Amino acid sequence: MKNYFSSNFKLGVLGGGQLGRMLLTETQKFDIHTSILDGSASAPCAEICNTFVVGDLLDFDAVYNFGKTVDLLTIEIENVNLDALDKLEDEGLTIYPKPKDLRIIQSKARQKNFYVDHQIPTAEFSHYAYLEELKHSFENNIIDFPFVWKAARFGYDGNGVKIVRNIDDLQSLPNVECITEKLIPFKNELAVIVSRNSDGEISTYPVVEMEFHPEANQVEYVICPARIDFKVAEKAREVALNVVSKLDFVGLLAVEMFQTVDDKILVNEVAPRPHNSGHYSIEASYTNQFEQHLRSILNLPLGNTESKVAGIMVNLVGEEGFSGDVIYENLNDILRIDGVTPHIYGKKETRPFRKMGHVTIVNADINKAREIAQKVKETIRVISK
Repeated sequence: MKNYFSSNFKLGVLGGGQLGRMLLTETQKFDIHTSILDGSASAPCAEICNTFVVGDLLDFDAVYNFGKTVDLLTIEIENVNLDALDKLEDEGLTIYPKPKDLRIIQSKARQKNFYVDHQIPTAEFSHYAYLEELKHSFENNIIDFPFVWKAARFGYDGNGVKIVRNIDDLQSLPNVECITEKLIPFKNELAVIVSRNSDGEISTYPVVEMEFHPEANQVEYVICPARIDFKVAEKAREVALNVVSKLDFVGLLAVEMFQTVDDKILVNEVAPRPHNSGHYSIEASYTNQFEQHLRSILNLPLGNTESKVAGIMVNLVGEEGFSGDVIYENLNDILRIDGVTPHIYGKKETRPFRKMGHVTIVNADINKAREIAQKVKETIRVISK
């Protein structure tokens, strides 16, 4: 077996944001040399990895040249130059997740077509190359309000997704390739994180429930375990395992789903990396998602994904009306509460709805944890000077 620990082995990561920062906690625990490529010299990973390189993740030369310096390459963001990854893979570099999977996942249109082609349940959708094509479809009564609009590329944290309810909403959309989906009446938004190594060993984390901010379309709370019927949870787990199987995926895959009013499970989208819906696992699970990502891409035995205790994650996002040097107001107040652990991402400047950190709440009682999470949300403020 290859020796990754206290050795000359170099793990490369494309992206130096908060996910990379949390991954570094695990690479440092195992003493794995980690090199990071990111477009910003002040990225959260910049000062704490072994090697930090500034470069555009969508630039062929930047990604290719970085890849030549490492022994295995992974990602913490999927918007990277795939042509460079294809060339590196052809030249023998091991890359997880595989470039072929990233090519599907990078485009929401390709993702949706993949689900349809492989009989994976998903909401009905239409694909448009540009905005005029979508407007033409509306004018000819092919599509009607309300519907969900999603940019085919580069959406994140609620950006690139909009519920279109009227003509004004339609006119304000950007002129980009997109998909539209029927607005699904659903009970819950759920997620299952699946890990798989190259030997084919596979494991799933418990199904989590996500509560979203109604305006920003960002996750406010992640609740584990989801407060749903056992049979629904099993169905969600089976659907997630099917997605991983059909992709022949290696790494960590977060599968976001809808539970409809009649308890059907529909895949919304996937993320091929550690995910916001798994942050609770740092405090609440036997093996957190970042360690599990390492175990899967390095083909190590997978860890125990069960929870030690109920966990809830609260996102810390920049408050509306504040931009500039960040201040975390009332942090001491939440630190006084048992079972509360804040994670600050190292971003020095805040702006409205920017993800600045998260807080985990653990408690033997999921309902008590949810009460504390509400208190945390109402107490801490992410503002500026």
